[in-house]
Amino acid sequence: MKVSYKKLFKLLIDKEMKKTEFAKKIGIGQNTLAKLSKNENVSMEVLIKICEGLDCKLEDIVEFVKDED
Repeated sequence: MKVSYKKLFKLLIDKEMKKTEFAKKIGIGQNTLAKLSKNENVSMEVLIKICEGLDCKLEDIVEFVKDED
């Protein structure tokens, strides 16, 4: 299984928020933002910050995608 943050970035578009503005608002660094952009794993602490900062639920920002065999 892979993780996908497409929902997060669609939510940012809906809120008319740039990625850098979002990172500053919730207090994450550029390295973490890069991981999100590359659909890499981030800590649960980061996911909680995102949900609190955007007033959303985990399922609104992340989804799991089956690996293609």
